[in-house]
Amino acid sequence: MNFGIIIIGDEILSGKRADKHLTKAIELLSARGLQLAYADYVGDEPDRITSVLKRAFASGDVVFSFGGIGATPDDHTRQCAARALERELVLHPKAEQLIRERMQDIAREQGVAYEPERNDNVHRLNMGVFPSGAHIIPNPFNKIPGFFCSGGSDRHAVGARGGIFFLPGFPVMAHPMMAWVLDTHFGHLFVRGGWVENSVIVFGAMEATLTPLMQSIERDHAVKVFSLPSVDHPEYGRHIELGVKGDPQAVAPAYAALLSGLNGCAAKLGPELVRS
Repeated sequence: MNFGIIIIGDEILSGKRADKHLTKAIELLSARGLQLAYADYVGDEPDRITSVLKRAFASGDVVFSFGGIGATPDDHTRQCAARALERELVLHPKAEQLIRERMQDIAREQGVAYEPERNDNVHRLNMGVFPSGAHIIPNPFNKIPGFFCSGGSDRHAVGARGGIFFLPGFPVMAHPMMAWVLDTHFGHLFVRGGWVENSVIVFGAMEATLTPLMQSIERDHAVKVFSLPSVDHPEYGRHIELGVKGDPQAVAPAYAALLSGLNGCAAKLGPELVRS
Protein backbone atom coordinates (compact mmCIF):
# COMPACT_ATOMS: atom_id res chain seq x y z
CA MET A 1 0.00 0.00 0.00
CA ASN A 2 1.39 3.41 -0.98
CA PHE A 3 1.41 6.39 1.37
CA GLY A 4 1.14 9.94 0.05
CA ILE A 5 0.57 13.43 1.38
CA ILE A 6 -1.18 16.54 0.08
CA ILE A 7 -0.19 19.92 1.49
CA ILE A 8 -2.72 22.68 0.86
CA GLY A 9 -2.34 26.43 1.26
CA ASP A 10 -1.23 29.59 -0.51
CA GLU A 11 0.94 30.42 2.49
CA ILE A 12 3.19 27.46 1.70
CA LEU A 13 3.52 28.20 -2.01
CA SER A 14 4.12 31.91 -1.42
CA GLY A 15 6.78 31.27 1.20
CA LYS A 16 4.92 33.01 4.03
CA ARG A 17 5.03 29.74 5.96
CA ALA A 18 7.70 27.04 5.74
CA ASP A 19 6.31 23.56 5.18
CA LYS A 20 6.90 21.31 8.19
CA HIS A 21 4.64 18.45 7.10
CA LEU A 22 6.86 16.70 4.54
CA THR A 23 9.80 16.02 6.86
CA LYS A 24 7.52 15.01 9.75
CA ALA A 25 5.46 12.69 7.58
CA ILE A 26 8.65 10.97 6.43
CA GLU A 27 9.78 10.68 10.06
CA LEU A 28 6.47 9.24 11.29
CA LEU A 29 6.32 6.70 8.47
CA SER A 30 9.98 5.71 8.73
CA ALA A 31 9.67 5.07 12.47
CA ARG A 32 7.09 2.42 11.59
CA GLY A 33 9.02 0.84 8.74
CA LEU A 34 6.96 2.62 6.08
CA GLN A 35 7.93 5.00 3.29
CA LEU A 36 6.38 8.05 1.67
CA ALA A 37 5.66 7.47 -2.02
CA TYR A 38 4.81 11.03 -3.08
CA ALA A 39 3.84 14.54 -1.99
CA ASP A 40 1.57 17.04 -3.74
CA TYR A 41 1.47 20.78 -3.01
CA VAL A 42 -1.55 22.84 -4.00
CA GLY A 43 -2.71 26.40 -3.32
CA ASP A 44 -6.12 27.60 -2.15
CA GLU A 45 -7.81 27.17 -5.53
CA PRO A 46 -10.96 25.01 -5.28
CA ASP A 47 -10.91 23.46 -8.76
CA ARG A 48 -7.26 22.47 -8.44
CA ILE A 49 -7.79 21.08 -4.92
CA THR A 50 -10.77 19.05 -6.14
CA SER A 51 -8.73 17.63 -9.03
CA VAL A 52 -5.88 16.60 -6.71
CA LEU A 53 -8.32 14.98 -4.27
CA LYS A 54 -10.12 13.09 -7.06
CA ARG A 55 -6.81 11.63 -8.18
CA ALA A 56 -5.90 10.66 -4.62
CA PHE A 57 -9.25 8.99 -3.97
CA ALA A 58 -8.99 7.04 -7.22
CA SER A 59 -5.45 5.86 -6.45
CA GLY A 60 -6.44 3.53 -3.61
CA ASP A 61 -3.48 4.91 -1.64
CA VAL A 62 -3.42 6.04 1.97
CA VAL A 63 -3.14 9.82 1.75
CA PHE A 64 -2.79 12.46 4.44
CA SER A 65 -4.06 15.93 3.52
CA PHE A 66 -2.83 18.89 5.57
CA GLY A 67 -4.63 22.24 5.71
CA GLY A 68 -7.78 24.01 4.61
CA ILE A 69 -10.33 22.27 6.86
CA GLY A 70 -11.22 25.37 8.87
CA ALA A 71 -14.28 27.57 8.37
CA THR A 72 -12.83 30.80 6.94
CA PRO A 73 -13.38 31.91 3.33
CA ASP A 74 -9.96 30.64 2.23
CA ASP A 75 -10.59 27.13 3.60
CA HIS A 76 -11.90 24.94 0.78
CA THR A 77 -10.77 21.41 1.59
CA ARG A 78 -14.00 20.08 3.12
CA GLN A 79 -16.09 21.40 0.24
CA CYS A 80 -13.63 20.10 -2.37
CA ALA A 81 -13.61 16.66 -0.77
CA ALA A 82 -17.39 16.53 -1.08
CA ARG A 83 -17.18 17.60 -4.73
CA ALA A 84 -14.48 15.04 -5.47
CA LEU A 85 -16.63 12.26 -3.97
CA GLU A 86 -19.93 13.65 -5.30
CA ARG A 87 -21.41 13.55 -1.82
CA GLU A 88 -23.35 16.08 0.21
CA LEU A 89 -21.86 17.99 3.13
CA VAL A 90 -23.44 17.19 6.50
CA LEU A 91 -22.76 18.13 10.10
CA HIS A 92 -21.14 15.09 11.70
CA PRO A 93 -22.88 14.45 15.07
CA LYS A 94 -19.70 13.48 16.95
CA ALA A 95 -17.83 16.44 15.47
CA GLU A 96 -20.65 18.73 16.57
CA GLN A 97 -20.41 17.35 20.11
CA LEU A 98 -16.63 17.88 20.23
CA ILE A 99 -16.83 21.41 18.81
CA ARG A 100 -19.50 22.36 21.34
CA GLU A 101 -17.32 20.96 24.12
CA ARG A 102 -14.46 23.09 22.88
CA MET A 103 -16.63 26.22 22.84
CA GLN A 104 -17.74 25.48 26.39
CA ASP A 105 -14.10 25.06 27.43
CA ILE A 106 -13.26 28.46 25.94
CA ALA A 107 -16.21 30.11 27.70
CA ARG A 108 -15.07 28.69 31.05
CA GLU A 109 -11.48 29.86 30.42
CA GLN A 110 -12.77 33.36 29.69
CA GLY A 111 -15.16 33.36 32.65
CA VAL A 112 -18.24 33.97 30.52
CA ALA A 113 -21.45 32.06 29.85
CA TYR A 114 -21.56 29.69 26.89
CA GLU A 115 -24.07 30.96 24.30
CA PRO A 116 -24.71 28.17 21.79
CA GLU A 117 -26.86 30.31 19.50
CA ARG A 118 -24.41 33.20 19.27
CA ASN A 119 -23.44 33.79 15.64
CA ASP A 120 -19.76 33.01 16.02
CA ASN A 121 -20.49 29.79 17.91
CA VAL A 122 -22.97 28.67 15.27
CA HIS A 123 -20.38 29.45 12.59
CA ARG A 124 -17.76 27.30 14.34
CA LEU A 125 -19.97 24.25 13.79
CA ASN A 126 -19.01 24.47 10.10
CA MET A 127 -15.68 22.92 11.10
CA GLY A 128 -17.65 19.70 11.68
CA VAL A 129 -19.39 19.73 8.30
CA PHE A 130 -17.86 16.85 6.32
CA PRO A 131 -18.79 14.76 3.27
CA SER A 132 -21.46 12.21 4.16
CA GLY A 133 -20.04 8.96 5.40
CA ALA A 134 -16.92 10.58 6.87
CA HIS A 135 -15.22 9.29 10.00
CA ILE A 136 -13.68 11.72 12.49
CA ILE A 137 -10.03 11.87 13.55
CA PRO A 138 -9.54 12.99 17.17
CA ASN A 139 -7.54 16.15 17.82
CA PRO A 140 -5.72 16.00 21.19
CA PHE A 141 -4.78 19.67 21.03
CA ASN A 142 -8.17 21.40 20.99
CA LYS A 143 -10.81 18.71 20.25
CA ILE A 144 -11.67 20.11 16.77
CA PRO A 145 -11.55 16.89 14.73
CA GLY A 146 -10.21 16.02 11.34
CA PHE A 147 -11.97 13.46 9.15
CA PHE A 148 -11.42 10.47 6.89
CA CYS A 149 -13.18 9.55 3.66
CA SER A 150 -12.76 6.45 1.53
CA GLY A 151 -12.91 6.68 -2.22
CA GLY A 152 -14.50 3.23 -2.40
CA SER A 153 -18.12 2.20 -2.17
CA ASP A 154 -17.67 0.95 1.41
CA ARG A 155 -17.71 4.16 3.41
CA HIS A 156 -17.34 2.33 6.70
CA ALA A 157 -13.99 0.63 6.12
CA VAL A 158 -11.13 2.60 7.65
CA GLY A 159 -7.71 1.11 7.06
CA ALA A 160 -8.95 -1.79 4.92
CA ARG A 161 -8.28 0.18 1.75
CA GLY A 162 -7.08 3.60 0.69
CA GLY A 163 -8.61 6.96 1.33
CA ILE A 164 -7.73 10.44 2.52
CA PHE A 165 -7.18 11.50 6.11
CA PHE A 166 -7.87 15.23 6.36
CA LEU A 167 -5.85 17.03 9.03
CA PRO A 168 -5.42 20.67 10.10
CA GLY A 169 -2.60 22.75 8.73
CA PHE A 170 -1.19 23.43 12.20
CA PRO A 171 1.71 21.00 12.82
CA VAL A 172 1.09 20.91 16.58
CA MET A 173 -2.33 19.39 15.84
CA ALA A 174 -1.75 17.53 12.59
CA HIS A 175 1.33 15.52 13.49
CA PRO A 176 -0.06 13.77 16.59
CA MET A 177 -3.24 13.12 14.60
CA MET A 178 -1.26 11.47 11.80
CA ALA A 179 0.59 9.33 14.33
CA TRP A 180 -2.75 8.27 15.84
CA VAL A 181 -4.10 7.29 12.43
CA LEU A 182 -1.05 5.19 11.63
CA ASP A 183 -1.02 3.43 15.01
CA THR A 184 -4.79 2.88 15.09
CA HIS A 185 -5.48 1.78 11.52
CA PHE A 186 -2.26 0.65 9.89
CA GLY A 187 -0.31 -1.23 12.52
CA HIS A 188 -0.67 -4.38 10.43
CA LEU A 189 1.57 -2.78 7.81
CA PHE A 190 4.41 -1.80 10.15
CA VAL A 191 7.74 -3.43 9.35
CA ARG A 192 10.09 -2.91 12.27
CA GLY A 193 13.70 -3.37 11.21
CA GLY A 194 12.55 -4.41 7.74
CA TRP A 195 14.46 -1.75 5.82
CA VAL A 196 18.08 -0.65 5.70
CA GLU A 197 20.18 1.61 3.51
CA ASN A 198 23.93 1.11 3.03
CA SER A 199 25.99 3.59 1.06
CA VAL A 200 29.54 4.79 0.50
CA ILE A 201 31.06 8.13 -0.48
CA VAL A 202 32.77 7.88 -3.88
CA PHE A 203 35.31 10.55 -4.90
CA GLY A 204 36.38 11.46 -8.42
CA ALA A 205 33.86 9.32 -10.32
CA MET A 206 31.17 10.18 -12.85
CA GLU A 207 27.62 8.84 -12.60
CA ALA A 208 27.71 7.72 -16.23
CA THR A 209 30.75 5.57 -15.47
CA LEU A 210 29.03 3.96 -12.48
CA THR A 211 25.69 3.34 -14.22
CA PRO A 212 26.55 -0.14 -15.59
CA LEU A 213 27.52 -1.27 -12.08
CA MET A 214 24.28 0.16 -10.65
CA GLN A 215 22.22 -1.61 -13.31
CA SER A 216 23.92 -4.94 -12.64
CA ILE A 217 23.25 -4.65 -8.89
CA GLU A 218 19.52 -4.02 -9.45
CA ARG A 219 19.40 -6.84 -11.98
CA ASP A 220 21.00 -9.40 -9.67
CA HIS A 221 19.57 -8.34 -6.29
CA ALA A 222 16.10 -7.42 -4.97
CA VAL A 223 17.14 -3.92 -3.87
CA LYS A 224 17.01 -0.33 -5.06
CA VAL A 225 20.26 1.37 -6.01
CA PHE A 226 20.60 5.11 -5.54
CA SER A 227 23.14 7.73 -6.56
CA LEU A 228 23.26 11.16 -4.91
CA PRO A 229 25.85 13.46 -6.48
CA SER A 230 27.06 16.61 -4.71
CA VAL A 231 29.25 19.41 -6.02
CA ASP A 232 29.69 21.58 -2.92
CA HIS A 233 29.38 19.40 0.18
CA PRO A 234 30.97 21.21 3.17
CA GLU A 235 32.89 18.10 4.27
CA TYR A 236 33.36 15.87 1.23
CA GLY A 237 33.36 18.43 -1.58
CA ARG A 238 32.53 16.99 -5.00
CA HIS A 239 31.44 13.38 -4.59
CA ILE A 240 28.73 10.77 -5.16
CA GLU A 241 26.94 8.91 -2.39
CA LEU A 242 26.28 5.51 -3.93
CA GLY A 243 24.23 2.90 -2.13
CA VAL A 244 21.55 0.23 -1.97
CA LYS A 245 18.37 0.06 0.11
CA GLY A 246 15.73 -2.51 0.90
CA ASP A 247 15.29 -5.64 3.00
CA PRO A 248 18.36 -6.16 5.24
CA GLN A 249 18.89 -9.73 3.99
CA ALA A 250 18.95 -8.53 0.39
CA VAL A 251 20.97 -5.40 1.08
CA ALA A 252 23.96 -7.20 2.62
CA PRO A 253 25.02 -9.19 -0.48
CA ALA A 254 24.03 -6.36 -2.82
CA TYR A 255 26.18 -3.87 -0.94
CA ALA A 256 29.10 -6.31 -0.91
CA ALA A 257 28.75 -6.64 -4.68
CA LEU A 258 28.63 -2.86 -5.01
CA LEU A 259 31.85 -2.40 -3.03
CA SER A 260 33.51 -5.15 -5.04
CA GLY A 261 32.53 -3.44 -8.28
CA LEU A 262 33.81 -0.07 -7.05
CA ASN A 263 37.12 -1.57 -5.96
CA GLY A 264 37.38 -3.29 -9.33
CA CYS A 265 37.26 0.06 -11.11
CA ALA A 266 39.75 1.60 -8.69
CA ALA A 267 37.26 4.14 -7.32
CA LYS A 268 38.45 6.28 -4.43
CA LEU A 269 36.11 5.48 -1.53
CA GLY A 270 35.33 7.52 1.55
CA PRO A 271 33.14 6.86 4.63
CA GLU A 272 30.42 4.21 4.61
CA LEU A 273 26.92 5.11 5.85
CA VAL A 274 24.13 2.99 7.29
CA ARG A 275 20.54 4.14 7.79
CA SER A 276 17.58 2.10 8.97
